[in-house]
Amino acid sequence: MIRSQSQPQDFVDEASASQDVGFKRELTLYDALMINVGTTLASAIFIVPAIVLATTGTAFMSSLVWIVAGGLSWCGAVTFSELAVMYPRAGGQYVYLKQAFSRFWGFLYGWTLFSVIQTASIAAVAVALMTYLAYFIPMSPVTTKVGSIVLIMGLTIWNCIAVRTSANIQNRTTVIKLLTIVAIALICFLFGGDGLAAFQEMVPKGPATRTVAGFGAAMVAALWAFDGWAMVTFVSGEVRNPDRVLPRALTFSVIGLIIIYLLVTNAFIYALPAADMMVSNRIAADAVEHVMGRIGGGLVAFAVIVSCFAAVNGLIFTAARVYFAMARDGVFFSWAAKLSDRKVPVNAILAQGVWASALTLTGRYDQLFTYVVFTSWVAYLLGAVAVMVLRQKDPGRLRPYRAFGYPYITALFGVAAWALLLEVLWHNPRDSVIGLSIVLLGVPLYYYWKRRSKNIETADSSFG
Repeated sequence: MIRSQSQPQDFVDEASASQDVGFKRELTLYDALMINVGTTLASAIFIVPAIVLATTGTAFMSSLVWIVAGGLSWCGAVTFSELAVMYPRAGGQYVYLKQAFSRFWGFLYGWTLFSVIQTASIAAVAVALMTYLAYFIPMSPVTTKVGSIVLIMGLTIWNCIAVRTSANIQNRTTVIKLLTIVAIALICFLFGGDGLAAFQEMVPKGPATRTVAGFGAAMVAALWAFDGWAMVTFVSGEVRNPDRVLPRALTFSVIGLIIIYLLVTNAFIYALPAADMMVSNRIAADAVEHVMGRIGGGLVAFAVIVSCFAAVNGLIFTAARVYFAMARDGVFFSWAAKLSDRKVPVNAILAQGVWASALTLTGRYDQLFTYVVFTSWVAYLLGAVAVMVLRQKDPGRLRPYRAFGYPYITALFGVAAWALLLEVLWHNPRDSVIGLSIVLLGVPLYYYWKRRSKNIETADSSFG
């Protein structure tokens, strides 16, 4: 990279910085796409379409929700692309917030990622997988939780082996997932037809205020279904040619997800009578069973299992790099900054797996979901602001990729993030406050680690 004349004296080439900490750049564009798509397409694709239709009323309005939610996610992707290329190192949003604001704000994000966002997502998706596995193997609630912990720790250990090992299983399971999802959609279109009435009117009958309110509620659910598009930024330090690969991975994955959600949602609507779909708690299984019988339910259960497996693996694979970066900066457990001989942050991965396993024993899936939604979108909002702050704070810094449509696209994403936060806070104030309380618990921890880090530096210098 070429140093700009106006760059600060402590500027360090990001590619060199990544090599300094021992990571190897071995992830390709294909790997990056599979990480984003694999982690995003978890259980939501089999649940959220029913919520979206129930709150919008027609196939047209339902599709519009997916397009708008996908468009807002794309705004986030192009916004974060600028940050990802500026700082192509392990840590993603932790690094961006640290550079834009301070290490304190970066730490709060990393702490929240560890305590709630990533680990709660791992726990929730693992529980969903075991719940659908019960379709083939009957399980008690206790067995479901034990199975979830075994799955989490098994994949945790697997991801400790090597980066290539983690990427390979992510790629293969994501491909199987996509093929199965497309097969399910085609089956619904070929053998369905009972939901044709939902396509005959664009806007549902009734007051416009009800339509607008339903659209807003559906947007919350749809945006949750798109959450995961920023996962590849956590492993930026291991991506080849980050200037080209990261923007493409972020934007292409969101575009692909929009197509998939539109395909699947309309397939389910086409297969089921609208009245049945709006009250369905397992829309995918009900749709395929409606056209294929019990064998269809088994196919959907298999699809959910594979989908959740890829998501859990991707979630475990990526976020440990954030804790590693925090530990390198002295604001996390020092042992999390160690790499194995194969350049894997084993200790950080193991810590994440243990805490995610503990979370499976507490709370319900919907509680974990609310914690994750609120806290993760706070981080997205700060990420959008970070782009604007860095444009003013360091205008001369080399930017191989500049956010498309800046500042309008970036501002639109920030406003959407703020609106979503208000929506979730309004409808789930208790759980949202719990999520914020968990964030604030990180404040004393930050000052503890900061003070400890200074003491270690002082002791080292006295012996130097």
